[in-house]
Amino acid sequence: NIGDNMINAKLKTEIGNISSLATLNELSAYIGSCKTALGKSTISAGDKVYVVQKTKKTLGTCIEVKIKKAIVMLPQGRYSVPLGMLEAA
Repeated sequence: NIGDNMINAKLKTEIGNISSLATLNELSAYIGSCKTALGKSTISAGDKVYVVQKTKKTLGTCIEVKIKKAIVMLPQGRYSVPLGMLEAA
């Protein structure tokens, strides 16, 4: 069982032992679908959310949740953001 805020050493070791790029791509796709499903189940219209990018997190308000994306009001305007890029604030 993996904690919410950490990846355990055994899982990191197993991932590090993968020697096939195809397998890593499959794992990456699976993780992406898990992120989308988790975002869809935990974020709803009206929620404060962070749009997470590589170098920054921007606070906004979720306007609408769609199948794979959400409409988010940010200081720069309204954006359609993939659910995998959102965190509940």
